[in-house]
Amino acid sequence: MKRLIYLICLLPLGAVAAPSGGGEYDIIPRTVNFVIFAVILYYLLVNPVRHFYKSRILKISSRLDEIQKKLLESKSKKLDMMKKLEEAKANAAEALIVSKKEAEILANGIREELQEELALLDRHFEEQKEYELRKMEKEVISQVLAELFDENSACFGQKEIVNIMMKKAS
Repeated sequence: MKRLIYLICLLPLGAVAAPSGGGEYDIIPRTVNFVIFAVILYYLLVNPVRHFYKSRILKISSRLDEIQKKLLESKSKKLDMMKKLEEAKANAAEALIVSKKEAEILANGIREELQEELALLDRHFEEQKEYELRKMEKEVISQVLAELFDENSACFGQKEIVNIMMKKAS
């Protein structure tokens, strides 16, 4: 860096010490002016350009870090969802087994209730049949007795009364 500064300081001396003549070209002063311009431009632009590139690199690296974090988060979420999916599948299988068992238990309970109801209905039917038979026997007996007492011939034998009752009963 110090050499560059010495070179810049010595260049104007070289331009002044150059011989002036009709056949010489002005390439050396132009070159010196260009070098001075380039050095000044370099000193003016080096810090902003460095700052721009460093900030650009930082932005890119921060974006890359964010993308990698999001990628890791999405992978972890995917793994969590896969675990939850497996748990849900296992729970569904267990629920299916439990529901089949419950269905069997309910079917057995309904079957038992139906058998009890059928037995109860049979019992009621038998009771109702016996009741109707007793009722019919009472009516037949009352009709036979009414016929016997209504008729003028009240002198029937026991055999005749049994025959009349048998006729009415059948």
